[in-house]
Amino acid sequence: MKITGVQTRVVRLPADEPLAGGPSLAGVTRDFVTLRLGTDAGIEGIGLTGFGGALTGELRSAVDALATLALGEDPQRIEAVTAKLRAAAASSGPGGLLTLALAAIDIALWDIKAKACGLPLARLLGGYRDRVPTYASGALMRHYSLDEVLDAAPRLVAKGFRQMKTQLALPGNTSAAREVERIRLVRESIGNDIDLMCDINQLWDVRQAISIGSQLEEYRLFWLEDVVAHDDYPGLAQVAAALATPIAAGEYVYGSVPFRHLLEARSVDIVMIDVLRAGGITTWMKIAGMAQAFNLPVVSHLIPELHVHLVAAVPNGLTVEYMPWSLNLFEEVPLPIDGQLTVPEKPGLGLAFDEAALKRYGA
Repeated sequence: MKITGVQTRVVRLPADEPLAGGPSLAGVTRDFVTLRLGTDAGIEGIGLTGFGGALTGELRSAVDALATLALGEDPQRIEAVTAKLRAAAASSGPGGLLTLALAAIDIALWDIKAKACGLPLARLLGGYRDRVPTYASGALMRHYSLDEVLDAAPRLVAKGFRQMKTQLALPGNTSAAREVERIRLVRESIGNDIDLMCDINQLWDVRQAISIGSQLEEYRLFWLEDVVAHDDYPGLAQVAAALATPIAAGEYVYGSVPFRHLLEARSVDIVMIDVLRAGGITTWMKIAGMAQAFNLPVVSHLIPELHVHLVAAVPNGLTVEYMPWSLNLFEEVPLPIDGQLTVPEKPGLGLAFDEAALKRYGA
């Protein structure tokens, strides 16, 4: 089998909040680059990438340039193809646009390989289970008012979610007391049987993380996420050692090497892997294996339509972030039922781009 065709597109989806009907972000879009890889066997693989922001056009150009270099290659020799592309990119990596561009190609290659095998991707990668827990994310964010958050949280419970995530490091003249009070009220609104996570997005320093985090412990957070700068491995380790609440991190780093530093420094209790910043499915799985060697669970970041396969494939997969910002790219996607996602039974990713949506939101 040989790769015979490459097609990319920029898609700018509206920044809506589909889980609890929260207000959209006016004038804001969530931008993706989609990829189709054709083969002489008639099997097409699809991939996607994002996080380019103002450089989304340049990210598309990077995907085009690298994917074109893969023409004529055997798509089932994934390591060989991606190694060739990394070498061709010279010293433009290992992070940033290079890794994001490689992710789209790697994802499409795995889609082709799983389709050629007639298997869902999760089963090809290990097939540990067919369903995974998932948590609601994006409906309880810091830019929403307290009233909006307290209205949305019980509605997520009513929809069957048993896990959900909110945010702290509130905008404006905040205080530790205000941060703690917000969590107290959210916990009261959903009860003690719901797993509640909290994302800080790197906005605290080590002192704040330990001080505020210790005051939050009575509210039984499932994890605190990215409490300090993503590359402050010693600082993260200080927080992880000081708090009983598990610390999650990893979404902001590129490739696999930073995860070695996170793990060796004992900076995290829960390893969060973003398939795009990791560089694709190949590296995602390697990071998951590294985490397993440290007896740590892994969780995903964004793109639940794809991550359901990866978290389901490995024995240390914990839960899938259900932040469906990429939902409208696809014709049909796995939907949460009673707080779980079921792996699609179709071969490959089990996904197909929604042509009408791509045309409507294409740039």
